[in-house]
Amino acid sequence: MASTETLENARKFVERKNLTFPIAYRLDARAFATSTGAFFDDAKGYIHATDLILRPDGRVDKAVYSTGPTGRFVSADTLFLIDYRIKKTSQSVKDSG
Repeated sequence: MASTETLENARKFVERKNLTFPIAYRLDARAFATSTGAFFDDAKGYIHATDLILRPDGRVDKAVYSTGPTGRFVSADTLFLIDYRIKKTSQSVKDSG
């Protein structure tokens, strides 16, 4: 998870949401949009929701881009997809071994 917020605001968000994992802060939104293909809204000055699932090598496996309040990965779907990818990779290794 990443945010354009300051460290102080990022800490408040982590505390408010009881997050147990680190989040990045002071993200350069325009640079992020350029490198990932996310939609940067020049008029509003922010990135629309961009959800990425990364492979262990850092490449994007799946991406969801949204310009409204819907169209995001939800935790259950994300965990299912990751589990599916792990099982598929394990099966490929068994089949080739």
